[in-house]
Amino acid sequence: MIALIQRVSQAHVDVAGERVGAIGPGLMALVCAERGDTPEQAERLLQRVVAYRVFGDDSGRMNRSLIDVQGGLLLVPQFTLAADTRSGLRPSFTPAAPPELGRQLFEAFVDQARERCPLVQTGVFGADMKVHLINDGPVTFWLRADPPTEPAPARP
Repeated sequence: MIALIQRVSQAHVDVAGERVGAIGPGLMALVCAERGDTPEQAERLLQRVVAYRVFGDDSGRMNRSLIDVQGGLLLVPQFTLAADTRSGLRPSFTPAAPPELGRQLFEAFVDQARERCPLVQTGVFGADMKVHLINDGPVTFWLRADPPTEPAPARP
């Protein structure tokens, strides 16, 4: 799974002109499931997102996590993060999880986040969303929990 996290002073998501999620200071995370991902990748990625130290301490160093600052978390599903852009002029979405698996893993990610964070808001899976944010810094990081690797076949 992949998360593109941005430290924000505020962020919100609108669908069809209606506000569906909004936070003040915290993190906005674009979240993507890849083929082969499991709930374990969702759990591992969430652990990194909420514990990643991107907020300033008293001396201004990035030593505090989302949990430390009790910030908001806006989770936005975005399958395009898995695009293969290595060649050509059109992205391939083959690396992305099939839609139903992507939805299940995103929902698992959100459920786990709500157990850990005081304020979790979301976008809408599969919707045409308008995402608004004020990136604080700017501070942006790409995090990934690799899909499990296939075990090597046993030798005869």
